[in-house]
Amino acid sequence: MRSLINHLTQLATVTAFAVKTIPERKGSSVAAAFGIAGVVIVMVGVLSIAQGFRRTMTVAGSPERAIILRSGADTEMMSALTGDDARVVQDAPGIARDGQGALASAELFVVIDLPKRTTGTGANVPLRGVQSSAFGVRDEVQIVQGRRFSPGRNEVIVGRGAAMEFAGLDLDASVQVGRQSWTVVGIFAAKGGAAESEIWTDASVLQSAYQRGNSFQTVAVRLHSAASFPAFKDALTSDPRLNVKVQRETEFYAEQSQMLYNLVTFLGGLIASLMAIAAAFGALNTMYTAVSARTREIATLRALGFGSFPVAFSVLAESLVLALVGGSVGAGLAYWAFDGFRAATMNWQTFSQIAFAFEVTPGLVAAGVVLAAAIGLVGGLLPAVRAARLPIATGLRAL
Repeated sequence: MRSLINHLTQLATVTAFAVKTIPERKGSSVAAAFGIAGVVIVMVGVLSIAQGFRRTMTVAGSPERAIILRSGADTEMMSALTGDDARVVQDAPGIARDGQGALASAELFVVIDLPKRTTGTGANVPLRGVQSSAFGVRDEVQIVQGRRFSPGRNEVIVGRGAAMEFAGLDLDASVQVGRQSWTVVGIFAAKGGAAESEIWTDASVLQSAYQRGNSFQTVAVRLHSAASFPAFKDALTSDPRLNVKVQRETEFYAEQSQMLYNLVTFLGGLIASLMAIAAAFGALNTMYTAVSARTREIATLRALGFGSFPVAFSVLAESLVLALVGGSVGAGLAYWAFDGFRAATMNWQTFSQIAFAFEVTPGLVAAGVVLAAAIGLVGGLLPAVRAARLPIATGLRAL
């Protein structure tokens, strides 16, 4: 027991002394911490794009809603349903109803070209034709300015994200769609979901403008409950009149976000890995410098009876402290700079723009600090071994 206590005392004493002397090497220490902070900022910043995009695509999704597309279609753009298909879907069991009928909205999805507010460059903006029941299906959609569009008229309502990101979508503005002009009569919010990047209008008016006849691309429905989905799906997929694909809304939007999420995550991880290697070499150089500066100190401690393990541990602890300081500063700066930052990017599933906000989650912050700690440990390992093996006589000759 006495030997263990003596060992722990040595460990604490040497480690505390090493950490307290960090300011004496502030030049190299700051450089190492700064390099690690840069890695964390880049990693957290890039991955916050993926997190924000996924949140936008899924936040408003509900297991009590379902999306129906033509069988084999992966996106709304590739789907095609007839008016008869839509009526069959609306009569299926499990759909919730209100005083006006089934809560099912047959919809069209097209893209129009509008300039971005910041750059003026053109972008594909989603224009969705919906039926009046759409507001019952997606009850999170709330008008925050103006009013809803009137059925049968060239009027649109605009998602809050689209209004902020794209020019010409202010309230009472006119939007040119093909040869027709459409008036913006309302701005709506949808809990920050993907719908906020869209423009909505009456489906029948959009059919006429694009000469689509009595055709649609999807049907969105609200079910009695999430438990109603299996029976609802079975009824549609087994109906010989239909050839459809039925998904929960949550599953549909998760698939829509997967491609970009995976791409950004891969690129973010790759960039962070390359920077982490460079930062580890920086930490390695810093700790070798620290060991060289502490040669006499280490030799004196060893001569006084301190073991090699406490000396090696003190070097690792010093490297870890520098890394954690850099990681914490980097994570804090990333949160301040990126969290809530609004942007728009291409949704490669529909080739349309999605407005979203970067999201720096607690998990990303924790991952950044863990990465910083790993860099510190890797960078301090070899210098710690060198310090442990430093001959006492060589160090004492430096006195």
